[in-house]
Amino acid sequence: MADKKIKIKQVRSTIGVPEKQIKVVRALGLKKKDQVVEHSASATILGMVKKVEHLVEVVE
Repeated sequence: MADKKIKIKQVRSTIGVPEKQIKVVRALGLKKKDQVVEHSASATILGMVKKVEHLVEVVE
């Protein structure tokens, strides 16, 4: 599963969300709304996506 790639898109701004969630979004490599990054589907990355699922979406 670790070699599978997923694309993560930021669909909502981080304005007004807790600092901890902003740090998670930044750690995923996202800086702007509608930006898309590609990561391996590791447990770490999937856990980070779960923490900020209201701000991002997974594009397969």
